[in-house]
Amino acid sequence: MRAKKSFGQHFLTNEAIASRIAGSLLKLENWEIEKSGEQPKVLEIGPGKGMLTKYLLEKNVDLKVVEADDDMVAYLEDNYPELDGRIIARDFLKLDLTTVFPSEQRATNNEQFLLIGNFPYNISSQIVFKMVEYRHLIPEMAGMFQKEMAQRIIAPPGGKDYGVISVLTQAFYDGKYLFSVSNGNFNPPPKVQSGVIRLTRKEGELGCNEELFRKVVKQAFSQRRKMLRNTLKPFFDDPVVLEEDFFKQRPEVLSVEEFVELTKRIDNKST
Repeated sequence: MRAKKSFGQHFLTNEAIASRIAGSLLKLENWEIEKSGEQPKVLEIGPGKGMLTKYLLEKNVDLKVVEADDDMVAYLEDNYPELDGRIIARDFLKLDLTTVFPSEQRATNNEQFLLIGNFPYNISSQIVFKMVEYRHLIPEMAGMFQKEMAQRIIAPPGGKDYGVISVLTQAFYDGKYLFSVSNGNFNPPPKVQSGVIRLTRKEGELGCNEELFRKVVKQAFSQRRKMLRNTLKPFFDDPVVLEEDFFKQRPEVLSVEEFVELTKRIDNKST
């Protein structure tokens, strides 16, 4: 089974790292310790040959896997009979996540589940954005990314790593960098280093118009080296407002909370 570039495949070969990733979800760890409550539901993205899958199966969770490569689906069916009926042969990005763990007891399909995987690096940012979109279903995620992407997702304000994906993810999730993985632990070895992070959903609402929030963040970072008074002109009719000291800042210094307040100000101006 050779890795396919079209799927961004790099197979993890280090058993210890696979076991460590499988143990990175706090909700699984707490459930194992307490041995009480409903069996956790887990969705693994891109299981490939099942290196991570086998350690998740050991945890006796309600596991499903989503795999877009038909050859890998056949491999999983042959080698992991425990996954019978639990392999979703689809592209994760095209999957309606409300259908993954349907509930017979509820009027709508809203069973919550944990997300995990050695994510294909070519679609990793899209995976994160989809998780944010379906955050009402996903309280926690643990995954391996290209190291630079992992650092960008959880980056604090003020540095070059802080950008659109940082703000839009941290608006709804708390992030933690867990550990790094060198490229020698893969076959074939990627040209980059990798990093594993965990994201835990925040409680409460954003506090502003979410659609407008996304537009403001993306517009602010569209030319990140320019001050806000230049990039945010489309949102303000009165150019005098943009002369305030606040708009002399660059977007990478604004916290999530400051972006929320900025969005509220723009929204109130238009109502």
